[in-house]
Amino acid sequence: MSDKLFGTDGVRGKANIFPMTADFVLKLGKALGTMFSGKVAIAKDTRVSCDMLESSLAAGLTSMGCDVMILGVLPTPVAAMVTPGLGVAMTIMISASHNPYFDNGIKLIKADGHKFSDDMTAKLEALVQADEFVPNPDKIGRIEYNSKAVTPYLSKIAAVKRNSFPLSGLKVVIDCANGAFSKIAPQVFKDFGADVTAIGISPDGYNINKDCGSTHTELMSKTVVEENADIGIALDGDGDRIIVCDDKGNRLDGDQIIAFLGQYLKQDGKLKGNAVVATIWSNMGLEKFCHSLGIDFYRTAVGERYVTEKMHEIGSNFGGEESGHMVLSDFAPTGDGLIAGLTVCLGLLKTRKKMSKVFPVFEKCPCKIDNLRFSTREKVAEVMNDPLVQSAIEAAKNEISGKGSVIVRKSGTEPLIKVRVEAEDEALVQKISAGINDALAKFM
Repeated sequence: MSDKLFGTDGVRGKANIFPMTADFVLKLGKALGTMFSGKVAIAKDTRVSCDMLESSLAAGLTSMGCDVMILGVLPTPVAAMVTPGLGVAMTIMISASHNPYFDNGIKLIKADGHKFSDDMTAKLEALVQADEFVPNPDKIGRIEYNSKAVTPYLSKIAAVKRNSFPLSGLKVVIDCANGAFSKIAPQVFKDFGADVTAIGISPDGYNINKDCGSTHTELMSKTVVEENADIGIALDGDGDRIIVCDDKGNRLDGDQIIAFLGQYLKQDGKLKGNAVVATIWSNMGLEKFCHSLGIDFYRTAVGERYVTEKMHEIGSNFGGEESGHMVLSDFAPTGDGLIAGLTVCLGLLKTRKKMSKVFPVFEKCPCKIDNLRFSTREKVAEVMNDPLVQSAIEAAKNEISGKGSVIVRKSGTEPLIKVRVEAEDEALVQKISAGINDALAKFM
C-alpha cells in the first residue's frame, strides 16, 4: 500500500489542500464507482468541509453510474453498524476523527460494516493514480436522502437495557466534542436513567474537537469535579473513541478501560472466546492482568482494523486500542465510544464503588512514548528508511530483547514518527528512548 495517500484508516489531510481537495475526492468517487456497482452511502461528521467533500464524492460516484444514499451527520460507529441493513455496496465516512476542524478524511466501510482491507485499499489507490475513468452517458446515478439511518442503531442500544433505567443513580458528564454524537449520546444516557451533564454539544462546523472531546479532556475533568459526577466520558469528533475520567477528574488511559471491560465481560459471562485483543502499543501490564484473570490476550499491529480482524479470526467480541478505540462487536463492528461508555457505566454500578476506588485496575510497566513531528509524510518516509536510523532501532531492540519492547512507527494520519519503549526497568526505558530519539532528531 502506498504511503502517498492511504494510511491505517483511509486518507486524511488538511481540507482544500491535496489530497483533501474537491478535485481529488471527485476522482476518488469515480474510482469507487468503478470498483462497486449499485448504491453507495455517504455519512459525515460536523466539520465545515464535509459538505464540499460529500458533494464531490456524490458527483464522482453518480458520474460512474452509482446511485448515492446521503445519510447526513452520523458517527462512524453508527454508519458501520447500519451499513449492512441499507442495501448498499459500501459506505463512505467523511471525517478526520479527533483532528481539528481544518482537517478532514475519508474512511471506507464495506457492505458488512467492516473497514476496507489493505488489498482493497491498494486496488483503490491504483485506480485513483491511473485516472482512466470513462463515464457512460447512458448510465448516470441518482441521489437519495436517508435521515432515519440512526433508528436501527438506537433500537439495538435499547436492547442493552436489563431494566427500564439501568443507569439510575449515576451522575455522568459526557463530552461530545461538538461532533457527530452531539444530538445522540446525551439523550441515550438520559434514556438509560443517568443524571447527565452534556458539554461539547453545539457544533458550528469549526469547533469540532476544539478544547473539548477525547483530545482535550481538561474540560471534562473540570466539569466532573464541579458537578460532583461519578464519571466523565469524552468522545471524539466521529464518536469511534472514548476517554474516561474518574469521579476525581483523573484521566484514565485506554489500557485501563480495556482491562476493566475485559474483566466485567468475563465476570458477566459475556466475553466470547475468553479473549481480549489489543495492539502492540498496549502496556505489558495489561497483558499480565488479563492472564491473571485466565483471559487469553492477543496483540495486533496498530490500527483498529487489525484489532477487529483478529477478533473475528479468534471468535472474540471485545478488543481495543490504548488510544481509546473500544470494539464491542456484539453491538457494532467498529470502535464505538457510546457503547463503550454505556458498558463502562454498567460495570461501574456493578462494583458498588466510587470509580476512583476501582481504578487503576492494574499497575503499568514503565513506558515512554514520544511523538516526533516532521515537515511532511514524505520526510517521515525518508527518515524511517535511513540506514543510520534503522541501525539505531535495531541496536535498541537487541539491547532490550527479553526485557521489554521497542516500537518505532509512522503515524497513519500525521507526519509523525512515534517512538515507544517499554520495560520493567525504568532506567533502561529512559536510556533506550534517548538513543532512538537522538538518532531521529538529527533529521528534524
